[in-house]
Amino acid sequence: MAHDHAGGSSAPGIPGGDGHAHGPRIGSAGGRHQKPLAIAFALTAAYALVEVVGGVVTGSLALISDAAHMGTDVLGLGLALAAIKLAKRPAAGQRTYGTYRLEVLAAVINGLLLFGVAFYVLYEAVQRFRDPPEVLGVPMLVVAVVGLLVNVVSFRLLTAGAKESLNVKGAYLEVLSDMLGSVGVIIGAVVITVTGFRYIDAIVAAAIGLFILPRTWQLMRQALRILMEVAPPGVDVEAAARELAAVPGVREVHDLHIWTLTSGMEAATAHVVIGDGADWHAVLDRTRQILAEGYGVTHPTIQIEPAEHVEEPAGF
Repeated sequence: MAHDHAGGSSAPGIPGGDGHAHGPRIGSAGGRHQKPLAIAFALTAAYALVEVVGGVVTGSLALISDAAHMGTDVLGLGLALAAIKLAKRPAAGQRTYGTYRLEVLAAVINGLLLFGVAFYVLYEAVQRFRDPPEVLGVPMLVVAVVGLLVNVVSFRLLTAGAKESLNVKGAYLEVLSDMLGSVGVIIGAVVITVTGFRYIDAIVAAAIGLFILPRTWQLMRQALRILMEVAPPGVDVEAAARELAAVPGVREVHDLHIWTLTSGMEAATAHVVIGDGADWHAVLDRTRQILAEGYGVTHPTIQIEPAEHVEEPAGF
């Protein structure tokens, strides 16, 4: 029996079983973007304090809603950073896959926080439509402009990482929605200053809440797919099985599973039955190549079985 694990293989009991060296351990996509995430966290945390004070002083719901969202940004970015740091710890004891899934759990928590903020803002907006309070337009505008600058910097820092890591994407979406929220607050502040139309504050706040909801739902769906160990989007497991079965020397492929450990780390396991006289070294190399190049699998485990091998039920 031959195994391919984390880019390498071992084959106890088969001649030449040490002919495949184990490759280097592959890190998660989030870990490659830790530094920009840390900078974005520091900037957001510093500004969150300013915006909370500004929202209370000006009496603006739009600014307060943006401050609340900024607060979830701080918590979300902190969770994302903590998850990346913990995920870098080596696998030990019962955690044979390490702690990579913490990055996905952080994305789920971020999503729940975003849902909470969105519904809170929508509820408060409805209340303000009934009795719009006096809002200080100029101070509101100053605070919002500073917030926009902070969000633009954080947005640019996280753009690259959001394309590779679901964890970073969660933080990226929070910063994006907060950046657009700052734009809305600026518009509201200008309208209030120029026209005195107080309803604009509640309108902007409601727009921020409605903008957050669909993007948060998309993030949650992606994270839940990973936690449920569903095959990655765009990966046809049946097509992969057919392609593996077509490798010269292979008679059958069964128990093929493809799933995501965390963003940037696709895993797969498969039992590959080979015919008499087949070169198992060549079969192992080719199956690894197919999974890596065709399906993005960076962590394959391939079990090579001779044709006469009988699969015993678990426990025997």
